[in-house]
Amino acid sequence: MNYSIFLPITIALMLSAAAIADGDIAKGKAKSAACAGCHGANGIAIAPNFPNLAGQKYLYLTKAIAAYRDGVRNDPTMKAMTAALTDADIENLGAYFSNLPSKK
Repeated sequence: MNYSIFLPITIALMLSAAAIADGDIAKGKAKSAACAGCHGANGIAIAPNFPNLAGQKYLYLTKAIAAYRDGVRNDPTMKAMTAALTDADIENLGAYFSNLPSKK
């Protein structure tokens, strides 16, 4: 099998993912105060039943947060926490948490 076709596709996907990650880290940090109650001040959860956000992929974070806001994911607490977020807020939060070091 000729795998050389995958290289251009892989490069294109990497470049498009980099272009997508355009949130403002500083604005995301400022907006993240509301998240700290469950997900920790530095994105490391305070209890085992809450996920760590630090170090998660930008695209995953933005899609998950938007899904809670838009009702695609159903969790009453997360729906309330995300209801007022704009798309820019979500991008900023994604940039902030994806750039934090994950728990080792």
